[in-house]
Amino acid sequence: MTQLDAIDCRLLTLLQNDDQASLATLGRAVGLAPSSVKERIRRLTTHGVIEGFHARVSAEAVGLDLLAFIFVGWTNPATEPRFLARIAKEPTVLECHHVTGAWNYLLKVRLRNTRALEKFLNSVIKSVAGVQRTESLIVLSSPKETAQLALEPPKWAR
Repeated sequence: MTQLDAIDCRLLTLLQNDDQASLATLGRAVGLAPSSVKERIRRLTTHGVIEGFHARVSAEAVGLDLLAFIFVGWTNPATEPRFLARIAKEPTVLECHHVTGAWNYLLKVRLRNTRALEKFLNSVIKSVAGVQRTESLIVLSSPKETAQLALEPPKWAR
């Protein structure tokens, strides 16, 4: 793990809020020259702390109105590599998590509607040999959804 100092953490927080901020703006906020900020961003990227910069697109604006979480389960361990290979190619899967409990994996997917969800389940998930069961949870609303990481412990954890 790369050691992060207070300036690195502040810089990462600022970039998570606005990755389009100018080097001069970031430099003023962290007390460094723009060239020093650029070097820190380069170092954080080289060491894998920053994995990339992306536009955050509104799912609803592009017609992907349905958000669902899907539990997927099987008993034969040989199913896992086939499942992971199939999921890796699927752009509708936003996240794939290996979980504890009664299920093997939890997926987060964005689709147009429930018909698309049904097709996804049949054509993608259940087409993988060995998948035995699924359970889908359809999200009604999302009062909070973020990809930003808390770089400082919250007050309750101190």
